[in-house]
Amino acid sequence: MATVITVKDLCKTYVVNKKQNNVLKNVNFSIEEGEMAAIMGPSGSGKSTLLYTVSGMDRMTAGEVRFNGYDLSKMSDDDMAEIRLNDMGFIFQQMYMMKNLSVLDNIILPAVKSKKNRLSRREIEMKGRSLMKKLGIEETANNDINEVSGGQLQRACICRSMINDPRMIFADEPTGALNRTSSDEVMSELVKLNKEGTTIMLVTHDVKVAAKCTRVMYIVDGNIRGEKKYGTYEKEAELREREKDLSGWLMEMGW
Repeated sequence: MATVITVKDLCKTYVVNKKQNNVLKNVNFSIEEGEMAAIMGPSGSGKSTLLYTVSGMDRMTAGEVRFNGYDLSKMSDDDMAEIRLNDMGFIFQQMYMMKNLSVLDNIILPAVKSKKNRLSRREIEMKGRSLMKKLGIEETANNDINEVSGGQLQRACICRSMINDPRMIFADEPTGALNRTSSDEVMSELVKLNKEGTTIMLVTHDVKVAAKCTRVMYIVDGNIRGEKKYGTYEKEAELREREKDLSGWLMEMGW
């Protein structure tokens, strides 16, 4: 199985009021194709900073991140932006959407903006509608973003993350702003995408969300202190046992 991303001795330091804050300290890990890896840890542990730095949304201070063969530490801002647009997908807790565009137009915007995309506008729209149908929100295509529920909007964000067929999806608390029902629906869609071969790295504080991942990494004070591996999540009947096992491990790690 191919390695999608390799992180070596990754460091991220912020300077605030002339004081250094070492948020990430010599982080090392890799993610294989087809994995669904969760990052967990207490507040302020560096979870989101890790995801943002690994995906090139934030510049690393030191170390190396290799994604799909590219050394992100050596890329220009413009080249990095192209990588994020064409080879990565992003889902956030806050569902950033353009208010002046319909749900469908928000979904297809990355494909319209991509210089690598060779599809016509009509073909892009057909692809967007196909993704919306797959995630059960095709009826919202022409709605404004304030005319749909939070769960529907987050599924639209998943569609948007998939529109350019990314090598990997990065998700920062993708269910954090949702109620339990909508959270379960969104996670069900992410699990389906993962089973179809999409590699996913997500940050979460929710044990129920992490228990559906194939692997959980625990970060404290900018260091990954341990990891727990599971097989692919197959059925609801497994969830309670996985949650119980994961909760016990997290307690051992100091959760």
